[in-house]
Amino acid sequence: MASRSVNKVILLGHLGRDAETKFTPGGAAVTRFSVATNRRWKDQQSGEWKEETDWSNVVLWRSENLANYLTKGKQVYVEGRLQTRSYEDKDGKKVYATEVVADDVILLGSQGGGGGSRGGDEYSQQPVSMPRGAQRSSAPPAPSNDDYSGGVTDDDVPF
Repeated sequence: MASRSVNKVILLGHLGRDAETKFTPGGAAVTRFSVATNRRWKDQQSGEWKEETDWSNVVLWRSENLANYLTKGKQVYVEGRLQTRSYEDKDGKKVYATEVVADDVILLGSQGGGGGSRGGDEYSQQPVSMPRGAQRSSAPPAPSNDDYSGGVTDDDVPF
């Protein structure tokens, strides 16, 4: 009987630094960034609220266009899998690195500043994402049938 296993990671947090894209000798783009996630709990003994931040290193393959939007502080949704790799450092010591290999990255948060958001939405309804294996279409997304008339045209969209 074959056994099942699952390796799935979902992160919702803020970018800790601007994404950096480099290219392999074969020309494949490799984008790296870190995501901060917070956990909050009430201490049983003192009754005080405590908070802890975890940092996750993320690797995104073949999405060099998305890196321009992945800037420090932006809220992001990342879905992927954990991968541990090992290498030898300059002193010959074996080093292990565990990172999230992203399949899907979606930018969240309000776009721009100052103005109010429509309908009280906390997050933008136009995520910038590039799922693994997807081809970005040159055509703009079809307009929705809601009553939003914010004056945004196809010329205002940066992609």
